[in-house]
Amino acid sequence: MSKITIAIDGYSSCGKSTLAKALAGKLGYAYVDSGAMYRSVTLHALRQGIIKDHGFIAEQIIKILPEINLSFKFNPGTGSSETFLNGENVEKELRHMIVSENVSKVSAIHEVRVKMIAIQRELGKNKGIVMDGRDIGTNVFPDAELKLFMTADPDIRTQRRYDEMLAKGQHPTFLDVKKNLLDRDYEDTHRKENPLTQAEDAIVLDNTELNREQQLEYVMKLITDLTLSVN
Repeated sequence: MSKITIAIDGYSSCGKSTLAKALAGKLGYAYVDSGAMYRSVTLHALRQGIIKDHGFIAEQIIKILPEINLSFKFNPGTGSSETFLNGENVEKELRHMIVSENVSKVSAIHEVRVKMIAIQRELGKNKGIVMDGRDIGTNVFPDAELKLFMTADPDIRTQRRYDEMLAKGQHPTFLDVKKNLLDRDYEDTHRKENPLTQAEDAIVLDNTELNREQQLEYVMKLITDLTLSVN
């Protein structure tokens, strides 16, 4: 079976990463969480004191970009790739609310996107990759053989993120989580640099009423049908 590129875009907390990881494991493909890359830039800026009170000067973030080295390493224990920022595993820190509250604004900076997209394209140049994010099918891999656009009811998405944060020992309120999601939706869809939009040839996957197994089964059938038609 010939290897393909799978691009998954969609709103926050739609389960993009969960599905992407499952597909990569099933297919033996590499998995890249593009959102984790933008979160890593945000985390580094927070650590440097550049982001204060949810505000920052873009030029200062641009200035620290050369300091940022990103890599992904497979963890056999979890069965998924983890994000390393300058050699440090930052997978858990990337999901903190303070990062979530600032990442959309950071990812809207032109120079940040240029650097991240260059890394993403390099990682996917040999195909056999599953990548999820906001502009993977529209900008990073416009020629991807399979493009998915994921969505779900906002309250369902909020509950998923809320439960995830509680499981990690964080204690936000449900309303705070929902506000963060809706704010990110607006910022992601209205930013000037490569906003979140559905690619014309993307297949919409609304998983409001689908569990993980049902989603994986559905997409694996799409992949099987696609590779059979190509081969």
